[in-house]
Amino acid sequence: MFKNYFKGIEGIATYPMFSLLVFFIFFIAVFVWAIRTDKASLEHVSRIPLESDENPNPNSKLS
Repeated sequence: MFKNYFKGIEGIATYPMFSLLVFFIFFIAVFVWAIRTDKASLEHVSRIPLESDENPNPNSKLS
């Protein structure tokens, strides 16, 4: 059904390539950030939800 609509769009083949390029650049950027980030700060940030004494959602069934 959509094949006929897509055939009429000029340059439609560039959109998938552009999407792949954006995804690849984002993936590489996150990978480089994860490698370069200080491991101690990542450990601290990963423990933040566990250290909280107060319940931010009072309607939660978890207490």
